[in-house]
Amino acid sequence: MTSLNGPKANELDTACIAAYDHAVRQGVFTNSEIAEQLSCDAAEVSRIRKVLTDQRLLVCCGLDQPAVPASPELAEAELSAELEADIAERRQRIVMIHRQMRSLTPIYRKHWQAPFPSGGSRLIEDPAEVRRELAAATRKCAQEAFTVQPGGGRSPGTLNEAVARDTAMLERGVSMRILYQHTARASLATRTYVRKVSDVGAEVRTADEIYERLIIFDRAVAFVPQQRKDGGAPGAAIVTDPTIVLFLWNLHDKMWAAARPYDPSEVEYTSTSDEIKTSILRLMATGLKDDVIARRLGMATRTCRRYMAGIMDELGATSRFQAGMRATALGLVKRDPGLPVESGAPD
Repeated sequence: MTSLNGPKANELDTACIAAYDHAVRQGVFTNSEIAEQLSCDAAEVSRIRKVLTDQRLLVCCGLDQPAVPASPELAEAELSAELEADIAERRQRIVMIHRQMRSLTPIYRKHWQAPFPSGGSRLIEDPAEVRRELAAATRKCAQEAFTVQPGGGRSPGTLNEAVARDTAMLERGVSMRILYQHTARASLATRTYVRKVSDVGAEVRTADEIYERLIIFDRAVAFVPQQRKDGGAPGAAIVTDPTIVLFLWNLHDKMWAAARPYDPSEVEYTSTSDEIKTSILRLMATGLKDDVIARRLGMATRTCRRYMAGIMDELGATSRFQAGMRATALGLVKRDPGLPVESGAPD
């Protein structure tokens, strides 16, 4: 049978209909007559004959023998019966799959869905081993996963791997919350990932500042990254102490509550851009360097400097320090008690 989604090689086309019309008028389908009537070669006649035969519109006695045209009503009934039989068979297979897979669920839960062991933490310095532990924790996760991802957009390769893993977790009923920084909204790869996981139930939000990456499964185990060494991939501490895990969860739950929902269908994100400017202003007023501010906000230093240049232009400031003072004096950011008030600016 032809696949419902595949190419319909046996579909009736103009040549087949013309050949069938001639065969009905003549009472017989003869290869030589069809070739002459349609001005086509033997290969085309063979194709037409096969299509009409597959559609039950010809009754053939032999490959090169004349064929008799059949009634379309009978052909329709015969073809429909075959499809209905196939549908019934597929339904039986679905029932069998449900029965077999559900019988295996208790075994899976016994060995893989058991509660995470508690008892403290352990440090793993090998990034490959961290990924294996993370994959195992993902399989064990039964209720909820909370992911905090600092920085801007993630790489397309990383996100492609994450889509399959996270979709599988969501489809088995795990709730998922993902927290990014506002700058991730400008990443097309991240937007595509968010759209896919949101379609199967994930919640995604963004905030201006996120300090460290964190993943928490079932409020029972947390993956805390090790500080990077020489620019390489970091290891991680796997924390299972209930008090520490709950503390981390509560801390980041407050960040989640203050974050802004991320709808990947939004084309513009002016409001979050304004929040980024406010955050830059606040950090400029503290005297932090450009690269430190950029790292805190998860953006490239060059991008951060473009924001700064625009802010200074809006405030009519000639230096970062002056921009910070004017922003504080105008009430755009909270006043630092140690920061002087610029002459001529409202107190």
